[in-house]
Amino acid sequence: MSSQFTTTSATRITVVESEACPFCEQARSSLAELAVTYPLLIDIIDARSEQGHSLMQSHRASMSPLVLLDGQFFSNGRLPRRKLTRLLDERLNDASAPVG
Repeated sequence: MSSQFTTTSATRITVVESEACPFCEQARSSLAELAVTYPLLIDIIDARSEQGHSLMQSHRASMSPLVLLDGQFFSNGRLPRRKLTRLLDERLNDASAPVG
């Protein structure tokens, strides 16, 4: 693990996915690749579970996967990878900026 990640808090990404969902498979693959570069904690939740169903309803997600960043809505449907990468870059840069 890179030392830069030891001082940077990880971004928790929650993915609520459905069975046989191509966008869900694509999101998993993209997140696995991004986890090599960024400190991520990834939770995968089945949309059919009680928790998954509740999250889909509370965030009014019309498609899977529902993606949350630190509990906040990020996207549903196809994962906007460039948008996510920019956001993760910003978080990483903010966390490594000198304080004061």
